[in-house]
Amino acid sequence: MNIGFDLDKIFIDYPPFVPDKLIDRLYKHKSDGVLSYRIPSKPEQILRIISHYPIFRPPLTENIKFVKELTDKQKNNNKYYLISSRFGFLKNATEALIKRRRFNEVFDAMFFNFENKQPHLFKHGVITKLKIDYYVDDDLPLLKFLAKENPKTKFFWLNKKIKRTLEKNIIAITHLKEMFI
Repeated sequence: MNIGFDLDKIFIDYPPFVPDKLIDRLYKHKSDGVLSYRIPSKPEQILRIISHYPIFRPPLTENIKFVKELTDKQKNNNKYYLISSRFGFLKNATEALIKRRRFNEVFDAMFFNFENKQPHLFKHGVITKLKIDYYVDDDLPLLKFLAKENPKTKFFWLNKKIKRTLEKNIIAITHLKEMFI
């Protein structure tokens, strides 16, 4: 089985005291119902680079511990992938994070959107190429897009409140371990 995970809000939290809705509002935008993400302007990129310093991005230790145990215990045919749509201006911060958290020792491969493609299209391409069976993300509109494009993949929306099936191949979970229940 091929299992994929997003990075932010799955293993690394947003900065404290910054509401998720504000971040979503700044970077997502819909026109005529079409999912679209905005690449930040240069001043916004500088602000986002600063906001990605480790002091502002605490690890989600319970999730990191879970995935490390999962990859250690299940020495079988499963492959584990990190698939993040972080833009290219965050490349240095992302590479430092990967090294600091030793994610290269956890995942079979990691894919980042350093070419600045639309995040949902980037993830669709990687999920299709790798034939991902399970994928976890915190972005529900993105997951709805991916679910339509990849009907054989089971998608998990990691959130803090809802635990139930949302659509045929989208399940809302509050903890990563619920993927396997």
